Amino acid sequence: MIGDATLGVPEGREVVLRLLEDADVLIENFKTGTLERWGMGFDEVLSQRFPRLIHCRITGFGDSGPLGGLAGYDAAVQALSGLMSINGEPAGQPTRLGVPIVDVATGLNAAIGILMAVVERTRSGRGQQIESTLYDCALSSLYPHSINTLFTGKPPLRSGNGHPNIAPYDTYATGTDPIFLALGNNGQFERMCKVVGRTDMPTDPRFATNADRAVNRFVLKTEIESAFAPYNAQQLFTELTRVGVPCGVIQNVVEALAHPHTAHRDMVAEIGTHRSIASPIKLSRTPASYRSAPQQIGQSTVQVLKASGVPDADIDALLSSGAIRQSGQGAA
Repeated sequence: MIGDATLGVPEGREVVLRLLEDADVLIENFKTGTLERWGMGFDEVLSQRFPRLIHCRITGFGDSGPLGGLAGYDAAVQALSGLMSINGEPAGQPTRLGVPIVDVATGLNAAIGILMAVVERTRSGRGQQIESTLYDCALSSLYPHSINTLFTGKPPLRSGNGHPNIAPYDTYATGTDPIFLALGNNGQFERMCKVVGRTDMPTDPRFATNADRAVNRFVLKTEIESAFAPYNAQQLFTELTRVGVPCGVIQNVVEALAHPHTAHRDMVAEIGTHRSIASPIKLSRTPASYRSAPQQIGQSTVQVLKASGVPDADIDALLSSGAIRQSGQGAA
C-alpha cells in the first residue's frame, strides 16, 4: 500500500516506478489529477514506460463533467444518485442504506474491470486504464427503480421493505418475530397460502396474479399477517422453506454470524486472535487461505522492497529521508 506521503516526494515516486517494472496492476484512489501533478499520469508516463500495465483509478465522479473532480463519499453519493430517495418507509424521510453499498459496488466493479483488462491483454499484449467511479456504480445499482423511471418518467416512491413490482415481497408480522417473504410467482404464493390454511386467497380476484397482488399489496399484507399470527417465526420459516417458498426470519448480525450455516460455509475466518468475514468466493482447486491479519499502513514496506531487489543501503536511505515508511512488525 503506497501512501500520499510516500508519493509526495521524488524519492518515493522513484520507488513506486521501480515496483511497477514487473507489476500487472496499479490501483489508486487519489483525488483526480494527483498522479498527473506528480508526473505519473497514465497516458503521459505510465503507459509509455510500462505498456503492459493495467491502471485502475477509483474516483468519486470521474475527472470531467459538472461533478468531475469532486471528492466522493458513500453517503453523499447515495443522496446524489437517487439511492437514498428509494430507501425508507413511505411516510418517512429518505434514508441512507445501512452499509456502504456504493463503496462495495465500486470495489467489485473495479475488480471486474481489472479482470476484463487482464484477459484482453492476453490478446493485445497491452495494458489500459480502468475507471470505476462511485457515482456510476451507484446509478448502476438502482435496478429496478432506474428501469421503472426510464419507462414511466416518474420518480419511484419509497416502499419500505416492499418491492415496487412484486407482491408478496415484504416484511410480515408473525406470532413472534417478523419474517420476510420474497415470492416471485403464483406457484410460490399458492404453496404459502396452503401452508397457513388460506387456500382461498389464490382464487381471490384481488390476489390471482402478481399484478393483482401488487395493486392490492396493503390489503394482501393484512390478510397474510392475520394468517401468520398463530405461528412462531422459526416454525413458519421451516414449514415454508420445506415447500420451496423463499423467506427468511429477520435476524440481527450476532444471530446471522452465529448461525450454523455461517459456520458450515466457513464464512468467519480466524487468524490468531483476529476474526473477520471470509471470502464469499469459493474456488474448488485454489480456495482462499488466510495467512496474515490486516496490517498497519507501511508494515511490509521493507519486505516488499527487499523482495524487489532494492539494496539494504538504499532502503535505509529512503527510511531516513522519510520517502518510505515502515511500521509495526518487521521494521528494519
